[in-house]
This record gives sequence, structure tokens and C-alpha cells, in this order.
Amino acid sequence: MRLQVAETWYGTEAFSDGITLIRESHVAQWLRCNIWHVRGRDRDLIIDTGMGLRALSEAVASLAERPVVALMTHSHFDHSGGMHQFECRCGHAAEADIIRAPTAQNTVADTGFLRAETFTALPYEGFDYSSYQVKPAPLTHLVDEGDVIDLGDRVFQVLHLPGHSPGSITLHEQETGVLFSGDVIYDGALLDNLYHSDPQQLEQSLLRLKQLPVTTIHGGHYASFDHERMLQLIERYLRGDNRIEDVDRWIAAIEQV
Repeated sequence: MRLQVAETWYGTEAFSDGITLIRESHVAQWLRCNIWHVRGRDRDLIIDTGMGLRALSEAVASLAERPVVALMTHSHFDHSGGMHQFECRCGHAAEADIIRAPTAQNTVADTGFLRAETFTALPYEGFDYSSYQVKPAPLTHLVDEGDVIDLGDRVFQVLHLPGHSPGSITLHEQETGVLFSGDVIYDGALLDNLYHSDPQQLEQSLLRLKQLPVTTIHGGHYASFDHERMLQLIERYLRGDNRIEDVDRWIAAIEQV
């Protein structure tokens, strides 16, 4: 069946603390990235930008009202595809070359996650998933361990937690305990076998997270969760469970549920 162009591409869910979750509604739930919009007094923060198939301003009209800081937790295609839409683009130096000159290979768009069943509608007429590629978006600001993102009334500390990718970062708001974790941890099977993944580094990063005073974790995929759930997910990974080993089998198992 030929897919139609979606009238609305994004769905949003507002939280009570000035945080809004944005999802690409017509991307399969096993792939779509959580795009986080944090409203600040002086500027707004966008954490990860999805595949960039439509303008994020469709989802958040207020993006034109104040300066916006766009931060990629890492350069994989499902998280960095919309970075080119923003003037202020932040990320870690270890993946700056990737987003400056993205390819299907270095953004892992060629790893089997992009397929016909990934989409339930088209983002625009003529879209072909097989020719999808992230657009270049050279970083304007490099961030690293200990740096802060200051929104005027909210301050987030950068933690460099490699393993899923060499430049994976998280953002921690010490005042509230909120953590934006990217793909370092989320409530699902973790991926540690990509071309630049390092399982040993990821284990060390997860051990660091166990010591962090967090209350709510907003991951790069799936639903948010609390500290107790985070500890459970970490322990499952450390004992060898909760990992994606074969993409085809993993997707097939999910679609059968």
C-alpha cells in the first residue's frame, strides 16, 4: 500500500516542569528518538532533533520567540537529523567530524533500522527511506564533562558518558535531579555493538550513573522512568541482558508483541 504524506508529523506531550516531549509520530516506536524541549527564562533548549524530516517549528511554535540551543547527545541519524535547522548547535568533540560531514555509514543510518516498516506515513511527497541522509550541521559549540548549559533559570551540567558512541553526553539538572540521558540508558534494550561503540566504556558510564543523584530520567527512546528503574536497567545490562545483538531479530520480536 502506498503511504500518504502525513498532515501532522510530530506529536507532543507536555510535562509540568516546562519540559515537552516531541515525537515523530509516523516513525516506528522502536526507532523514533525522544526530542526534548526545555523552556527557559532566557533561552530554550532542544535535546536531540530526531531525523529532521520536517521542521521542528511545526511542533514547538515558541521556538521562534527566543534563542534556542540545540544539543545532540550523540550523532546517530535518529538523534541528529534536525540539527541543521538551528543556528546554535552543541555536541561533543568526539563526534564533531561526523555531524560536519555525515554519511549513512558514520551516522549508522545503514545498520538496518531504516526499512519500509519504519514509517506509517511520508514526511513529504517523494520521500524514499533508502536515500535518507543526515544533512551537514557543523557544531558551533563543543561541550564536554563539567560544562553547563544555562537557560537563565535552569542550569544543566554536561556529563561525558561514552560507550554507546564515543561522544555520548547526558545533561543533569542538579537542583531537580532530572537527567536527559540520550542513548546511554533508556527503558529498553541498549545498543553497544555499532562501529564506534565500546561495551566496556558503556559499563563504566552506567556505573557512574548509579552514583548520580537523579530523580527522573528522560531517555533518548521510550518512556521516562525513576531512579529505581534506572538501577534495575543498569543491573540487567551489567549481567549481560537488555542488549540488542541482532537488529533484524530484535525488530521482528518487537513487531510480534
